[in-house]
Amino acid sequence: MVYNQKTLKQGYYRPVHPEKYKGDTENIIFRSGLELKFYRFFDHNPAIIRWNSEQVVVPYTADVDGKNHRYFVDAWLKVKTKDGGIQEYLVEIKPYAFTLEPPQQNRKTQTYQRKVFEYIKNLNKWKAADNYAKQKGMKFIILTEKDLR
Repeated sequence: MVYNQKTLKQGYYRPVHPEKYKGDTENIIFRSGLELKFYRFFDHNPAIIRWNSEQVVVPYTADVDGKNHRYFVDAWLKVKTKDGGIQEYLVEIKPYAFTLEPPQQNRKTQTYQRKVFEYIKNLNKWKAADNYAKQKGMKFIILTEKDLR
């Protein structure tokens, strides 16, 4: 595990159940402590049949710059539902605070403008991922630290 300059946890996750991971088990990168917690949950949860990280790429256009971008979705899950069915999910893992619109401020500081920019870009990504998931018979969800309780 390594820490970057912003003291965010980053590193490589080594699954306990590599047979559940779809992809290269030597290259599972977590970019935050929250992602690490969810990767552990995916790995250990018996309802999760298969999973991977950052292998589904969704094209989107960002309203903030009008350009086309690629969104590497945090995770894909294949889950056995309570009724015995199978459901696939595209998953965004994000701190809850980052899923909320930044509160209005009187002063339009650079920090505030950056938060608004990122929020709008995230909304564009999430809308594209939701549409992509629906086209493929999947569901798009956003998981936050509140979902770990």
